[in-house]
Amino acid sequence: MMAAFAEIPPPDDPAALEAGRRLFAGECRFFHGAQTLDQLPPPGHPEVAFAGRSNVGKSSLLNALTGRKGLARASSEPGRTRQLNFFDLAGVLTLVDMPGYGYARASKVIKAEWQGMMFDYLRGRPTLQRVFLLLDSRIELKQADRDVIDLLDRAAVTFQIVLTKVDGLKPSALARKIADTEQLVRSHAAAFPRVQPTSSESGMGIAALRAELAAFLGLETRNGEEAARDDADGGRTGP
Repeated sequence: MMAAFAEIPPPDDPAALEAGRRLFAGECRFFHGAQTLDQLPPPGHPEVAFAGRSNVGKSSLLNALTGRKGLARASSEPGRTRQLNFFDLAGVLTLVDMPGYGYARASKVIKAEWQGMMFDYLRGRPTLQRVFLLLDSRIELKQADRDVIDLLDRAAVTFQIVLTKVDGLKPSALARKIADTEQLVRSHAAAFPRVQPTSSESGMGIAALRAELAAFLGLETRNGEEAARDDADGGRTGP
């Protein structure tokens, strides 16, 4: 299902950044794990899913976003974790940690099962709003990444590319990487046009990604309306 989005302000917009900060200041807790489709929790709050190759830094990014070091944990054996993990954020948004893909030692059967389950989840989940596809900025795009991009296109799910580990690149190399990724994005109808560079180590891009999530939930507008009401109430002299 292709999600419909309102116009999203740039992630460096001060109001969007504040809305993102407020959203992720809320409690975030794990509440469900599913290894098969029949184990999925009932649809509830809007969902955003995080996908990426094994060792792309997905757990580190989720922990940096939420400010909780132990929220998402990487498996001691890459490619071993094969369940969807659901986290409730502030009672308004569900973060879904998808199992890593592309581990070289995984059997063909496991890889086929991953694609089958992920496609069914992506295609059939009514509350899924967007998939954030994490790509390691330091390495070239792998065939497994291309396969997942094609999977997202076929599932007609809006996805946004998030570059990880950008602290390992010099500014000129990062600029080239962003330009190359933007060119890739333009060739896929399901891709959201903005590429978000991030580093869980330095914190680069984390506030912007929080703002992105808050903005498409409409929290920026809501917070602005609340502030306007507060200002109006503050000017009153009587009931």
